[in-house]
Amino acid sequence: MPAMYSVYKGISHLIGLWVVCLSLYFNHGFAGKMKIVEEPNTFGLNNPFLSQGSRLQPKVTPSPVSGPDHLHHLSGKCFSLTESTYRYEFCPFHNITQHEQSFRWNAYSGILGIWQEWEMANNTFTGMWMRDGDACGTRNRETKVILVCSNSSKLAQVSEPSTCVYSLTFETPLVCHPHSLLVYPTLNERLQKEWDDAEQALYEGLITDQGYNNLLRDIFEDAGLLKSHKVEVSQPEATTDSEKHNSLKKCKEDYQKRSEEIVRLRALLSQHNIPYDSQPEWSFWNIVTDEEKGTKSVITQDLHLRGDLGLDDLD
Repeated sequence: MPAMYSVYKGISHLIGLWVVCLSLYFNHGFAGKMKIVEEPNTFGLNNPFLSQGSRLQPKVTPSPVSGPDHLHHLSGKCFSLTESTYRYEFCPFHNITQHEQSFRWNAYSGILGIWQEWEMANNTFTGMWMRDGDACGTRNRETKVILVCSNSSKLAQVSEPSTCVYSLTFETPLVCHPHSLLVYPTLNERLQKEWDDAEQALYEGLITDQGYNNLLRDIFEDAGLLKSHKVEVSQPEATTDSEKHNSLKKCKEDYQKRSEEIVRLRALLSQHNIPYDSQPEWSFWNIVTDEEKGTKSVITQDLHLRGDLGLDDLD
């Protein structure tokens, strides 16, 4: 009898331990699941059952390759850097991505910016802007890439100076020459002429600094260096009228009408004994028309073109 009691007591003890183990297992199991559900909204980005294309979905298409020709061959290449628990990948003229180096099943992978436009100041390319990255609160992530001279091309440093805005330093020997990042030489002849004209107008005080900057932005947008915000509207009638107005015949007609108006106004001033300057001087240009050749030329006074803004100063 004592032996049977001892056996039953041992079995009861084992059953009790088994119940306690099951209780602990289920409690910890469900607690762990609740903790996973409360993880940040990177849910599933690195899920191994998802294709890579499903993890990183770009919002926009990268802008076309632009800027200095010698930097164009960087397109199609990528450069990586691992800092702490993150690996960054910079693909010039394409995008920047961030990958968390973690064994967590939902480790973060995302886009920090997609190639959009150049940053320029004083006739110099000062940075590449990658925008429209992954959502970050009420805004999208964006990154400014700073190009620095070095013996080899590599991704050197990544930081986050402000929330959702990153700064990336890319070292390369392609920017070591003092003229390698000048803006003016990258423009075609027509846009260089427009820049020269804007410089001349600013020099003569015909436009303000704000007007000059607006003209430069239009030039850079036409060159593809800045993202254009212009809305193209098809207006064939307006185009036809513009071409007609620019014809030599139309110019002569307008000139004749204005000459007649000037004569009438001068007669009116003389009638009321009001003095006036009979031969006003043109402050910006004098128009000379050669009727035999049917051409018109513009003679600019005090011509001072400064479109280069540093090509000679850097020698």
